[in-house]
Amino acid sequence: MHNRSAALVPLCAFFIVWEVGCRLFNVQPFILPPPSRVFAVSFLQASILFTHAMTTAAEILLGLALALAVAVPLATSMFYHKIVERALSPLLVASQAIPVFALAPLLIVWLGYGVTSKVVMAAVIIFFPITVSLLEGFKNCDKDYELLFDLMDASFWQKLRLLHWPWALPSFFAGLKMAVAVATIGAVIGEWVGAQRGLGYLMIQMNARLRADMVFASILWLTLIGMGLWGLVGLVENKVLYWKKEG
Repeated sequence: MHNRSAALVPLCAFFIVWEVGCRLFNVQPFILPPPSRVFAVSFLQASILFTHAMTTAAEILLGLALALAVAVPLATSMFYHKIVERALSPLLVASQAIPVFALAPLLIVWLGYGVTSKVVMAAVIIFFPITVSLLEGFKNCDKDYELLFDLMDASFWQKLRLLHWPWALPSFFAGLKMAVAVATIGAVIGEWVGAQRGLGYLMIQMNARLRADMVFASILWLTLIGMGLWGLVGLVENKVLYWKKEG
């Protein structure tokens, strides 16, 4: 509890400096609104923000589900078949070297302005840290345990279920936390390029109207979504990796 309170100190100091600076230098709200105004707008316009936040959150969760559906089998195949790893590793790196802003317009053209393009954009960003972390978790498995399973003539599925997957779970959750931390980026970029709703869409609309307070309020709600997903993954991790907590 003490550590959590200590972590709030720099955050509170940041908001105080921001508030005082805006008022001291008489900064116009359409350029940089003070945090008090941002918080007030976030509360007063909660109904609008909530509607758009639900759209963005749905895109992120669907993107996460799609990324998991691709990343888990991909990491497993790369671990058990070295030729697959050698063939796909350059493509994995290349997928992250391409700027996401370059992909967003293409996905809009291919998949339209609906939810699908945003889900795919989010999945593109999310799947890489999950794949790499899970693959490294598999590779870090103790060789003595692998030898023991081989001596017992364990099948592929037995080794995957009873040895490699449990061993890789800590790395998997580390990658999953990293993924949800950046998950908002893909969905919002997709909404910036073309959308009819969502927090990214709302930010573009409010920015055109010089409503910087609503832009910052949207960023605040995006931050809350990211923190909520991070906390949810942490709760699942504590439930699944109960032996770490006991240790």
